[in-house]
Amino acid sequence: MIPLQEYPRPAMRRDSYVNLNGPWQYAFTQTEAMPARWDGEILVPYSPECAASGVGRTLKPEEWLHYRRTFRAPPGAGGRVLLHFGAVDSECDVRVNGREVGRNIGGYWPFALEITGALTDGENELHVAVRDPSDRGTQARGKQTLRPGGMFYPAQSGIWQTVWLERVPDAYIRELHVTPDPGLRAVRVEAELSAPGGRMTARAFADGACVAEAHGTGALSLRIPNGDVRLWSPDAPFLYDLTVETDGGDRVQGYCALREWSCQKDARGVLRFCLNGEPVFLNGLLDQGYWPDGLYTPPSDEAVVRELETVKRLGFNLLRKHAKIEPQRWYYHCDRLGIVVWQDFVNGGAPYKLWFVTYLANIFQPLLRRFPDRGISHALLSRPAPHCRSEYLREARATLAALRAHPCIACWVPFNEGWGQFDSRNVAKLVRDIDASRLIDAASGWFDQGAGDIDSIHNYFYPLRVRPGRRAVALSEYGGIAWPAPGRCKTDRVYGYGTAKSREELTRRYRKLQMETVLPQIARGLSAIVYTQLTDVEDEVNGILTYGREELKPDENVVRETNAALAAEFARCVRRG
Repeated sequence: MIPLQEYPRPAMRRDSYVNLNGPWQYAFTQTEAMPARWDGEILVPYSPECAASGVGRTLKPEEWLHYRRTFRAPPGAGGRVLLHFGAVDSECDVRVNGREVGRNIGGYWPFALEITGALTDGENELHVAVRDPSDRGTQARGKQTLRPGGMFYPAQSGIWQTVWLERVPDAYIRELHVTPDPGLRAVRVEAELSAPGGRMTARAFADGACVAEAHGTGALSLRIPNGDVRLWSPDAPFLYDLTVETDGGDRVQGYCALREWSCQKDARGVLRFCLNGEPVFLNGLLDQGYWPDGLYTPPSDEAVVRELETVKRLGFNLLRKHAKIEPQRWYYHCDRLGIVVWQDFVNGGAPYKLWFVTYLANIFQPLLRRFPDRGISHALLSRPAPHCRSEYLREARATLAALRAHPCIACWVPFNEGWGQFDSRNVAKLVRDIDASRLIDAASGWFDQGAGDIDSIHNYFYPLRVRPGRRAVALSEYGGIAWPAPGRCKTDRVYGYGTAKSREELTRRYRKLQMETVLPQIARGLSAIVYTQLTDVEDEVNGILTYGREELKPDENVVRETNAALAAEFARCVRRG
């Protein structure tokens, strides 16, 4: 059985591809050295903590998890062989035939190792040694914890995204960044090459016909003729096919889109989110990205598509990817289906002082909403040491590099509710300097320093009243009504923000919240909403879908009707002058 066999990086594909998912040997030990014996088989790319892996054991912070398998090099001769990992949580050492070929730190980002010099003819041995401090460290960890409960979920570790090989020329493309130019008439193509100075040819295609071509070194501009300009939006998510070739013989295929995000005033002078110059109401769901059998890893590509198609069918156009980075195929499906993504940077830092960042911040929101995040606040917000803050900045740059290619991403969210937050004004500037093509929600929830494009509100317990200001207003978390659907829950515990006793009560409360609390605030300037949440996760049973995605919990007709009513009210408000 080989799970997740699809090409894992659709925005930068090559013909040479060997998937290494499937059964590997594994062992838990106390040292980094190759084990003398193995504990059994693990199904890669599922973490050992999850049922899908076949292991069901937590990697402790003081332990090492070892993987081993054999493989043959990709077909062909000459050039270089790259070994790719979608993600390994959180630190690993990689050896081929006993020779170290690389180490990696960071559990959410793809990395590639050039292993040509370590290969032999015939069978080769691959050994990966992993350790993961989980929530005892300061690294990015999202909602993982060794003591799960409530809004924090089981820790996972090790290889959790696809592992694959490809053969490339001696001079090859390492990274590809494609950005739409302002004005929506061209895309800028930048390639990081393994050897400097190589010439490239980039071509864009629409419906199979080449519509733009550029040659040269450095960044190339693909100018789309007026008759071939087709903009990307949730209603019409058009993607141009893209090829980039080097004079050294490398060729990659991908895609790109023309779209532009901004904040502009409507006819009444209220700031709204705009896509391609037109006001757009962003109506979405908080998406944790957990699965009952695979934790971080979905059961199949088809399951991902079904979930995203459900989101579209219900009338939502936005997902806020919360405290996690997904495999690249998830973003590809959002790109082609037309789902807007607000992407959180994965939170980390020292253990959180939840008494302050969660409980007091919720109780005293008006007082603490502008609480500073510099100087003496570093310790209170769990970034006390300079190395801890430097670690976050490295992770932030890795996030931007890994995901910039995806048109669906409209907004970067550096910090959430003070979890490891620090110097958010400077962090927002760093993000803007690297990627000026997207919006920034610098501090989602509270401890807002006024940076970025968005006045970002989390509200579960108080009356909601929006006040327009110099930034567009988003209700970036709300709702969270729990209902444990019979026979669909992972545990007996129930966590949420108020609990319904039946499907009918859940539906009534959902309708009332949307129509009587949210809808009136659109006229006051509310421009985006993110309901908590897309699916149940472990104890947290406030999803609109069950954990296994088997059923929709509130009545579907009510969800669709309320979404249509919210969109109609927004259209009425932005037209009114």
